[in-house]
This record gives sequence, structure tokens and C-alpha cells, in this order.
Amino acid sequence: MSSSARLDRAYKNAMTLPFDEDSKFIFFSDCHRGDNSFADDFANNRNIYFHALNHYYREGYTYIELGDGDELWENISFESIFEAHKNVYQLLRRFHLEKRLHMLWGNHDMVYRDPNYVDEHLSHYFEPIDGSDKALFEGITYHEALILKHSETGQEIFCTHGHQADWWNYVCWRIGRFLVRILWKPLQVVGIADPTSPAKNYKELIRIEKRIKRWILKKGLLITLAGHTHRPRFPEPGQIPFFNDGSCVHPRSITGIEIEKGKISLIKWHIDTKPDGTLQIVRVLLEGPEKLKDYIDR
Repeated sequence: MSSSARLDRAYKNAMTLPFDEDSKFIFFSDCHRGDNSFADDFANNRNIYFHALNHYYREGYTYIELGDGDELWENISFESIFEAHKNVYQLLRRFHLEKRLHMLWGNHDMVYRDPNYVDEHLSHYFEPIDGSDKALFEGITYHEALILKHSETGQEIFCTHGHQADWWNYVCWRIGRFLVRILWKPLQVVGIADPTSPAKNYKELIRIEKRIKRWILKKGLLITLAGHTHRPRFPEPGQIPFFNDGSCVHPRSITGIEIEKGKISLIKWHIDTKPDGTLQIVRVLLEGPEKLKDYIDR
């Protein structure tokens, strides 16, 4: 099956979520939440991420995670990841209880496409303090893709991880997971990067982006939001509408995509220094805001 056919299938089976001018969304992806070991890239940015997530919760945003939220290639079980970042998952649970949480699976958490696996590992957790079983993400369903559809204009925004355009990481993900667990995780401590990762292989990254852009052209310039490559992308109106929210494992920063009041923006959260030398976490606007309606092919 070609990358175009895989993207077609994801689009056909995508869940549709209506939105309007009052809707507010934050898109993050590629958090790669790990077990807080030396190989856990998320651990370096977890305070930034948690602060940003708190902001979006207070401001009434809906959180959409575009895959690779949990690092289940390097780590065998979700339980060790949960224990390392319990405060993050408890905050995500608050989004879930208010029906403001939508999760997509990527190649590093592709096991979540199995509803039985999700129900077994993510519905509850054991609390050793009082020895009881507590609810976490009861009833949650992970999707391969999501379509935001404007309730008035009918404009669609297709959201997916993007590994459909990456044959190795979609078809051979089990082999990739094996190699990462056995070979690349130990070598990561001495600075040797995994060559199968498009985020660390520039030539493969470009090929993946070209495949997705060709598919967008075939779909009549359908606005598409993805992750996977870790490279933020924000086109201007009139260009091919391929957006990428980047990742949450950039050095000392995380990037994401916001949609608010019918406008789309690329943002970054990072640690900055005040004049008195104290540290603060700040949000920086990188691109936009641009009106979504300006991306409609006329």
C-alpha cells in the first residue's frame, strides 16, 4: 500500500469533530513521554509542557495530541511512564473528564490502535499510597486521524500523525521498536542517534513532507496538520496548507499549533530569564495568526 493510500484510508476512517469561530484547540505531538531515565527526552521539557498544559486547561482549550505522546518503543509498559509523569496524566485526565481531550496514535504508540490494550493499560492505575485502583482515562478511544469540520463553512482540517507517509515507521514499526529497545536506547547515552527516525534524518524528513504535500494537492488543498518529523511547518495562505506542530522534545522548548477565533498560529513555549535573573516559562508566537478561511481554495 502506498503512502497516498494509507493517508486516504486514515482520512476515510477519521472521526469528525465539529468546530466554529468560538472553538479553541491546542495541538501538540511527539512528546515521547518516557520513564524519566537517561533516554527520556521528554523529561528535559516536562515542566515547560506541564505549565503550558495548565494554561490551555484554564483558558478552555481542547487538547489534541497528534501521536507519539507516549514513548512505547524504548519503554515496554505504560505503567513506568505514568509513574514518571503522574502529574501530567492527572492534568490530561481533567481534560478527558470535560470532553476536551482527543488522542491520536503515531508509530511510537501504535499499540494504542488496539482498543483492548488501551482499556487494559489506560483506563485505571494502581495507587500504592492507599492500595486502591483509580480511574484514569475511562472510555477513551485513540484514533489514527481526526477531521475538524467547521459547522458553518464546512471547511475541513485533517489531523494525523504523518507516519502514513513513512513506509518503514508505519509498516515495519515492530522491527523499529525492537531495534530501538535493543540497540539504539543504550547507544543514546553516548550520543549516537537512531538513523530510522525522520527527525534525525534530514533527507528522509524531506521525502516524507513531499509525499504528504502531494497527497494534499490530490485532495484539493485540504488543510493538514501533522507531526512525526519534529520540524515545525507553517505555510502562508496560497501555499500548500501543510502544517506541522513540531515536537515537545526540542532543546529547552516545545512547539505547537493553536486554533482560536477562526485563526491558526504556530507557538513555542520555552524558559526565559527575567532582568533580575529569575527564570520564567513564556509563550512566543512564531508564525501567524492567519485566518483559516484564507486557506480555502477559491
